[in-house]
Amino acid sequence: MVRVSNMSVLLLSLSGPLQSWGDSSRFTVRNTGREPSKSGVLGLAASALGRSREASLGDLCSLEFGVRIDQPGEMIRDFQTEHLARGGDSLPLSNRYYLADAKFLVALGGDSALIAEIERALLHPKWPLFLGRRSCPPDTPLLYHAKRGPYDDIRVALKTEPWIAAEWYRNRLGARRNGDYPDLEIACDARDGEKGEIHTDMPLSFGAIRRYGQRSVVREWINNPSAPEDDSQDLDVQLSAALQGHNPMEFI
Repeated sequence: MVRVSNMSVLLLSLSGPLQSWGDSSRFTVRNTGREPSKSGVLGLAASALGRSREASLGDLCSLEFGVRIDQPGEMIRDFQTEHLARGGDSLPLSNRYYLADAKFLVALGGDSALIAEIERALLHPKWPLFLGRRSCPPDTPLLYHAKRGPYDDIRVALKTEPWIAAEWYRNRLGARRNGDYPDLEIACDARDGEKGEIHTDMPLSFGAIRRYGQRSVVREWINNPSAPEDDSQDLDVQLSAALQGHNPMEFI
C-alpha cells in the first residue's frame, strides 16, 4: 500500500493457471471477460475481510478500480457434465470459459483507512481467495510490493509499475533478445467528463439474489514501463555535434 494524504492506492498481482471473470454468464454458458471484473475483485476483498454475502458493499464500491493487462493469456473452453450425488440424474451440460496463463496488475484507490484494512485482510484472509471461481486459485501472493510510488492515483501507478509478465512470455515476445516490449492496455473506471464502454459489474449485493449495477470503463494503450528508454534522439544529437565543422573531402 502507498499512502498520500488521506488517499491510497493498493496494487494487486492476479496470476494463476486459470482465471475466470464472468460478467454476462447465463444458464449453461459461463463466460469470462478479458480482464478481472470490478465485482470479482471487490468480492475477493470482501471474502478476505470476512464479510457476509448480505453485508453492505457501499464502501468497497466507492473505490476507484483499474486493471493493466500484462499477460493476456489464452481463452479456453471447458465442456462439463454433472450428475446429482443422489440418484445420479444428469444436470444440463455446460460450457465454462477461462483465461489460461494470464497476469494482471490491479489497482484500487480510495480512503486510506479502508485500503489499509483490505491490505491487512489480504495478508490474513478470513476465507480462501480465488480468481473468479473456486477452481482458480492464485499462484503468487495477491499483494504487489515492488512499488516505485508514492501514488495517490491508480492510473499513474498502472503506467509506472514494472511489467509483471512471466519470463517465458517475455522470451516468447523477444523482450530480452530483441528489445520487443509490447505496449500494455489498461482499463479504468471512467471519471467525470469521460465516456467509455458500459460494464455491468458494479456489485450491489452478493446475497441470495445477486444484483449488479453499471459502470463506465475507459481504455488506453500505454508504453511498457519496463521497456528501455529510447535514446535514439540522444544519439542523433551526439552525431550532429560530432559532424559540425567536419569536411568529408579534406583528406582527398
